[in-house]
Amino acid sequence: MCVAADWRRLYWWAVLQWVVGVALSGPCAQRCDCLPKLPIVNCSSRQMVSVPEGIPDDTRTLDLTRNHLKTLARRRFSELAQLRELDLSDNLVMVIEVEAFAGLQNLVTLRLSRNRLKIIPVGAFSGLPSVQLLDISQNEILVFLDDMFREMAALRKLEASGNELVFVSNRAFSGLSELRELNLDRENLTSVPIEALSDLSGLVQLRLSRLGLSTLPNNSFRQLGRLQELRVSHCPSLDSLAGNSLIGLNLTSLTLSHCNLSSVPYSPLHHLVYLQYLDLSHNPITTILPNLLGDLLRLQELHLVGAGLLHIEPGAFRNLAVFRLLNVAENRLVTLEESAFQFVGTLEVLRMDGNPLACDCRLLWVMRRRLRLDFGRRSPACGSPVQVQGRMFRDFTEDELPRVFTCRNARILSRKPQDVRTDEGHTVLFFCEADGDPEPAITWLNPKRSVLSSSGRIRVLPNGTLEVRYAQVQDSGYYLCIASNAAGNDSVSMSLRVRGFPASTRNRSGPFFLEGWSFTSGHASVNGSQPFPFDVKTLVIAVTMGFLSFLSSVAVCFIFMFLWSQSKGQIKHTATIDFVPRSTASAGGRANAETGKFTMKLI
Repeated sequence: MCVAADWRRLYWWAVLQWVVGVALSGPCAQRCDCLPKLPIVNCSSRQMVSVPEGIPDDTRTLDLTRNHLKTLARRRFSELAQLRELDLSDNLVMVIEVEAFAGLQNLVTLRLSRNRLKIIPVGAFSGLPSVQLLDISQNEILVFLDDMFREMAALRKLEASGNELVFVSNRAFSGLSELRELNLDRENLTSVPIEALSDLSGLVQLRLSRLGLSTLPNNSFRQLGRLQELRVSHCPSLDSLAGNSLIGLNLTSLTLSHCNLSSVPYSPLHHLVYLQYLDLSHNPITTILPNLLGDLLRLQELHLVGAGLLHIEPGAFRNLAVFRLLNVAENRLVTLEESAFQFVGTLEVLRMDGNPLACDCRLLWVMRRRLRLDFGRRSPACGSPVQVQGRMFRDFTEDELPRVFTCRNARILSRKPQDVRTDEGHTVLFFCEADGDPEPAITWLNPKRSVLSSSGRIRVLPNGTLEVRYAQVQDSGYYLCIASNAAGNDSVSMSLRVRGFPASTRNRSGPFFLEGWSFTSGHASVNGSQPFPFDVKTLVIAVTMGFLSFLSSVAVCFIFMFLWSQSKGQIKHTATIDFVPRSTASAGGRANAETGKFTMKLI
């Protein structure tokens, strides 16, 4: 019985082979394989230089890949009305004639990738009302012309990456109201084709990668109200986003990776209240500032890998109530404090591997949640202190945590009172050195208990010293130095008394004062002497203006004299002056009066 069964299987296998042979030997294109029941025609890798004859009229899929086709002639596929998929990839196609695909009313997918197209004429895609996927990637296309895709009204995905595109005409995408996905990757574009993109009102996904963009201007993606995913990546010249560059968008996913952004673009992002996924990886971003991401109420994931990140400030993720994933792997973070999160209980995934983490009390919150948190493929490791350097977080036991993950309170080293008394115009320095583990941060408060910054006339120097330049009377009061770290704070108060000059002294020899403002030179006093009240620049300006005023006065006088002389007629060059000299008494007591006259020449 078994032998008979084996013979029957052999018999039917032979019959099947005969049927397949008959099917393949039926009407089919030369050197192609036909599967009429599917129906598929495979002409791949047959060294063909033209589209073959004899393709069955009912063919649904035609594969012409990896041949030597150079030209697609007009109406070459007109007899294949049932064709739904046409693949012409990996050929040498340089020319597509107008109406080359006319007659393919039911074609859904057209692939022309990896050919040698430099320009596609308007009308080349006419007669393709049903195409939903067009792949023209990895050609040498230089420009998208007006109305190039107009007759592809059903197109939903356009793959155009890997060309040499330098210009996109304003109406290049006209008629593509159904387009949902556009990919422009590895092009020579140096700006966003704003006008062209405005026709794609139905676009849902846009990828702009490896372009020569240097900035995203305002309204870069106007009219794209349905766009959900925007990916801008591998644009090394992109270093800025205008404040309204993303206005009008309601994105759920945004990627700005492998660019040159030096900070998180808070202003362009703040209105994206539906954003759930944000990727800023591989940008030179060093700090995530506090309280600036709070408008992204639905943000769930933030990726900032390989960015050179140094600090995540307390309050950085405030108001993010559904924040579940933070990926800051491969950065330069020393710590991540719990105060950066407002709702730390929602955090599920925390990628911190590849950072020089200091295993102290600031990371104790992570260790206590390490069994609930997903660290990804690699567990974080300690970068310091030396005794635990290199140990993975997952290797610590509960008993070790209180001994290893500790901190030492901040402590101000010198508590000697500093009471400085000085005259106006002098520069005063207050020193404040502190110690602790981790290293304390130094903060200064002015007499009104406002925090002082590192800029201005009264500023905090990088080493924590307070500098009061050109002290004024109103600067007097008590200044407070606060040293703080994760373990605690310490503070010390310092006094400054500034003595003003008497009014008489100010008027004679001191700096010039006007309603409480002191105008002094930019040079500090030497050996206690008062600084010279004006600098060289001020003196030069004053002398120049005085000299110009004098010249203008003289010029006005000469002009007046000239006009006056013209109005009086002939000018006399001599004048005769009569005078009577003072009378003198003679010996006889008579007054002797003499008269005189002289002539004066006018020059």
